[in-house]
Amino acid sequence: MAKPLIAIRQLRYADLLASYLTSQHIDVSVVHDAAQDQYIVQLNNEADFDKALPICQAFVQSPNDPKYQQAAWQHSERTDIKSPSKPNLDVKRWLIWLRRAPFCGAILFTCTLVFLLSLVGLFQPIAEQLMIQPLGQLLDNNQWWRLLGPALIHFSMVHFVFNLLWWCMLGGRIEHKLGTSFLILLFVITAVVSNLAQLIAAGPNFGGLSGVVYGVLGFVWFIGWLRPSWGIDLPKPVIGFMLLWLILGYADILWVNMANAAHTAGLVSGCAIAWFLHLGAGSKDRHRE
Repeated sequence: MAKPLIAIRQLRYADLLASYLTSQHIDVSVVHDAAQDQYIVQLNNEADFDKALPICQAFVQSPNDPKYQQAAWQHSERTDIKSPSKPNLDVKRWLIWLRRAPFCGAILFTCTLVFLLSLVGLFQPIAEQLMIQPLGQLLDNNQWWRLLGPALIHFSMVHFVFNLLWWCMLGGRIEHKLGTSFLILLFVITAVVSNLAQLIAAGPNFGGLSGVVYGVLGFVWFIGWLRPSWGIDLPKPVIGFMLLWLILGYADILWVNMANAAHTAGLVSGCAIAWFLHLGAGSKDRHRE
């Protein structure tokens, strides 16, 4: 018989605890309590209560311990969230994700809308408004939104799906942990830096969110190394895969044209932002002492 173990306000932390308990061979599920807007981690076997209780107590003391995030990655198939009063779980999960990561969702929606409009024959007018222009032309017309515009344009289904999957996975985690304002800042800086780099290296005919994707990748990579207690990191094989993809782009052996300068500049800018955030957090820590 199921037994409630602990109530947690944030879905992310309920997931982390459930994943860790599962890694310790304790069968649990996460139940959404809509009335209280909280998540109940419950035991599916009451006999595990004595084993689970000290784990919960330790989690409450240090929920950002890297071991919980590691367990979440290893048990990536998330514990089912059951809501007896609302059967449409997929819609509810989607709405919960949007509430936790509104800017990430806004970029997903915008890129999807642009891509769908492009498929029905409106690519040319969209590109005329969003594509970047030479710097001299931008200085004359002041259409500075074009520094961000290429990030919203995708040229194929594979291009679109690859970039948006990474954006949702990494951007959502950053926004949930560090806030919407920070993700907006990260998006703007990495988009501008990567688009300018590609403009200088190869001219204005390019598009895609991949410069930003490499920016958020670089940020997660470095902040996970510099601040592991924050619980924002990636497994080393995932980082290795993305770096290999970057190298293969320079080797020019892939079946697609790669915006190599945008990828590299985005990665470096994301790493730099993580470094400055780490320094800023360190300064605040010293002032508290």
